[in-house]
Amino acid sequence: MVLKSNFADRLICEIDKKQNPSVVGLDSNFAKIPQFIKDDFEGSYEDKLKSASMAVYEFNKKIIDSIYDIVPCVKLQIAYYEELGGYGLEAYKKTSDYAKSRGMLVIADAKRNDIGTTCKAYSNAFLGETEIFGMKKKIFDVDCLTVNGYLGFEGVEPFINDCQTFSKGIFILVKTSNKGSEEFQCVDTVTPYGKNYMLMGNLVKKWGEPLTGSSGYSSVGAVVGATFPEEAHNLRAAMPTSIFLVPGYGAQGGTADDTLPCFNKDGLGAIVNSSRKIIFAFQGKNDDRNFQTYVRQAALDMKNDLISALKKGKICRWK
Repeated sequence: MVLKSNFADRLICEIDKKQNPSVVGLDSNFAKIPQFIKDDFEGSYEDKLKSASMAVYEFNKKIIDSIYDIVPCVKLQIAYYEELGGYGLEAYKKTSDYAKSRGMLVIADAKRNDIGTTCKAYSNAFLGETEIFGMKKKIFDVDCLTVNGYLGFEGVEPFINDCQTFSKGIFILVKTSNKGSEEFQCVDTVTPYGKNYMLMGNLVKKWGEPLTGSSGYSSVGAVVGATFPEEAHNLRAAMPTSIFLVPGYGAQGGTADDTLPCFNKDGLGAIVNSSRKIIFAFQGKNDDRNFQTYVRQAALDMKNDLISALKKGKICRWK
């Protein structure tokens, strides 16, 4: 029986429930949201940054309402909220809380990392608790956070500790989807693991072993891009108990077939992200007011695309 106190177990439960190994990224760039939402919120508040931030939140709510029953989780890229300042971060939290109220898991894509008390403060904000005036308070309270592990174990230990304490998860950058990742991640090391990404992958596996749930997967996962299927194949072999968060599908050129090396033979082990291709699926349709219809259909198309690839690879766990 899967224990829901473990993030990996909860994620797998949701993936199985919706028979869908996908995550929708809420890269909600204010410039690209439907004009009628901008018009509705322009002038609603004295501070235009607040108007813009609440417009983004409204857009996000409608996206979530369109997909909550077919997609297991959303990923909030914090950059599009930070650029709107404090009100943008308010929209970020409101969006996270709303997604959770609709039964979705939430991944904060913030790629946090540092050492010592600074790292712990990052972890407190997203995974744990902040102590103020003698009380402990959850801040963003997401289910999972992306983390940069290239400062070593001391830069991830506070996150791992909070994953244990608060039943949360992290995805550590291992082989990212951008072309420039090869400049560093594919450089040979003097270790037995070969290239940097393989060294990092083996470290992530080691760090995550104490957080392995009853599903056989760890709450410490890895970010592994669909745009590098050969490298993903190498990492999958080395990290059988790690869940991969897979960017690069869709707008970055990765295909459903490219994601197959990220999955294990049980049809699990990966959750594939798509952001712009889903949330801005209405662009070019000249029908912005019905954007939710296009968003939902794009999410269904992605689900069907991934299922078709898994069936073709003979690793689909659903009929």
